[in-house]
Amino acid sequence: MRPPLRNALVVVGVAATMATLLATSYSLALGRPSPHHISAGVVAGTPRQSALVSALGQATGGGLAFRRYDTAAAARRAIADQAIYAALVPGPTGPQLLVASAAGASVARLLEQLGTHVSRGAAGPLEVVDVHPLPAGDPQGLVPFYVTLAATIMGFITMFQLRANAGPLSLRAWLALIALLAAVGGFLLTLVVEPIIGALDGSFLELWSILAAEVAVAALVCSAMILLVGRWALIPTWLLFVVLGNASSGGAVAPPLLPPPYDLIGRFLPPGATVEALRNAVYFRGAQQAEPFIVEGFWLACAFAGLLMLTRARGRGPGDTA
Repeated sequence: MRPPLRNALVVVGVAATMATLLATSYSLALGRPSPHHISAGVVAGTPRQSALVSALGQATGGGLAFRRYDTAAAARRAIADQAIYAALVPGPTGPQLLVASAAGASVARLLEQLGTHVSRGAAGPLEVVDVHPLPAGDPQGLVPFYVTLAATIMGFITMFQLRANAGPLSLRAWLALIALLAAVGGFLLTLVVEPIIGALDGSFLELWSILAAEVAVAALVCSAMILLVGRWALIPTWLLFVVLGNASSGGAVAPPLLPPPYDLIGRFLPPGATVEALRNAVYFRGAQQAEPFIVEGFWLACAFAGLLMLTRARGRGPGDTA
């Protein structure tokens, strides 16, 4: 078989395999969400309250992990601080199940369905109240997921285009272009989702910095992979950021509904950190958490250091096609 034909068949086989892995990963992670550890609060009250806790636990197959709070106000604060996803509290006319669709629309929908189901049983009526609803601009809570995916793809696809079309580039020029791409790409993505279409309502500078960091991480990791495995760099980059990273990010299905190990690895991969940081910046402005920024900073530092070390070891930069 002639080398060009053989190479073409290899490319077709690799592309088909990567697409299959993508479909498999997304189907496993997002196609069958089920509760396995939804943190929830409960305010001790009447025997009805205990019966509802038991009924909700049975309805989720033990997927609710209850913590006790002294008052309904304390449980509400815990939801606002994202310590829990929901809370069973006494209400003015009877027990209430407090949910927060902004923290995880998929979890809120599931709990609303369970609340309706439980209300029809022996435990009696249960009112479901959304204390942190999603806005009209993002009614399904999916915009952070989509814009993170766009930032990720922008980061690594641009590296392949630079290598193919920009000619030999020094490492300094390559890094300067990554910085420019992160700044301009993050700015344009923020401009679209915040003031232009009004999908996300947050601090423009904060959203811009979060998205710029995601672009930079994807670009730096891809650049290191170009030096490490050459023309096949797309394979590990695609697997890391799209097949695993975006599927486990919690943007389409909240982490408590993801199957193991997706619920764990999503916290420590760049897409998951970016989705979480965006969600907090928009819907929980007073409760922005440090973990997503630590994760993103770790990946930025490691990818940058790895790129420098590989450049020195190989004696060339990712922009050198020779």
